[in-house]
Amino acid sequence: MEHFEYRPSGICASLIEFDLDDENKVHNTRFTNGCNGNLKAVSKLTEGMDAEKVISILKGNLCGNKGTSCADQYTKALEAALAKRA
Repeated sequence: MEHFEYRPSGICASLIEFDLDDENKVHNTRFTNGCNGNLKAVSKLTEGMDAEKVISILKGNLCGNKGTSCADQYTKALEAALAKRA
C-alpha cells in the first residue's frame, strides 16, 4: 500500500490523502476541511474501488460556479498518483 497526498486548488478542502494498493484500488481517503459529511460519504463510497473507476465517475463534477469540486479535485489527485506509479 502506498500513501499519497494532494494539495487541491479552487475548493474548500486543503488536502486530500489516500492509499493505493498494488491493484490501484483506493483506501483510507481523507479530506482536510471542506464539507465534512459529503466528503466522508465520498470516502466511504470509493473505498476499495479501482482508481480508474473513481476517476470515470467523478471527473468533471462541479460545485457551483467554481469550475471544479472536491470530487473533481479527488480525480486529479488519483490521476497524479497513477501517473507517478507509471
